[in-house]
Amino acid sequence: MSSNTDYLELLDEIQAIVPEKTIIPTMPVDVFVQEAEDLYHWCQDDQVALTRAGLDWMTVESLPVRTGACRESQSRWNKERNTRQQDEQAWKEQSPLAFELRDRMLHSLRYAFRNDEVLLSRVEDIALGDSNADMVQDLNDLSVLGKANLDLLAAIGFDAALLDEAALTSDLMGDLLGATNGERKKDSEAMMIRDKAFTYLKAPMDEIRNCGKYVFWKNPDRLEGYISNYWQRRNAVTEKETSKVEG
Repeated sequence: MSSNTDYLELLDEIQAIVPEKTIIPTMPVDVFVQEAEDLYHWCQDDQVALTRAGLDWMTVESLPVRTGACRESQSRWNKERNTRQQDEQAWKEQSPLAFELRDRMLHSLRYAFRNDEVLLSRVEDIALGDSNADMVQDLNDLSVLGKANLDLLAAIGFDAALLDEAALTSDLMGDLLGATNGERKKDSEAMMIRDKAFTYLKAPMDEIRNCGKYVFWKNPDRLEGYISNYWQRRNAVTEKETSKVEG
């Protein structure tokens, strides 16, 4: 089966894991998933010994689909995270120009409407607030107000094309802001599912490894396959650094 199929098959079980029992990955998930696949193949030759020691072989047989689900959940989280980062980068690049356009519009309309207290008051109302959402709304409001008073704008030599540009910029920046905010929520959900999928895969892996360590504690050749290579390397580096400090 594909990883996506595995993911959809186990999604309900994964989501059922309560937050307080969810484990945040302490190692790269792609490395963790590969270790799960390696463990599945490694323990095949030890079925008799492991089951004799009490391991339910269905625990082993559950690894492939759990591994696929975990891999898919990681891919989905990466996609959401990358999309959010792209949207945030686009906002970072484009928002200064949008704010500049908003300020330019305010400056022009204030001058054009300087002799009309009602219109000037509307401009000042629009100018209130300086958040991202305010800027998006301001551009559209200024466009509408300007188009309703083209004669006053023409009298100061204002380029009416800026009114359409303001409306278009409002639409574009509104979509971008909405996508950015939406992706933050999706990212949180995707990350939560990834963490739960990690937890769901880690449980049988721990059980298999613990059993393997128990059975093969005097057989280093077989014991090797039940120990995480990632943590072996990390621990070795830590011990080496500690030795240097103590030396």
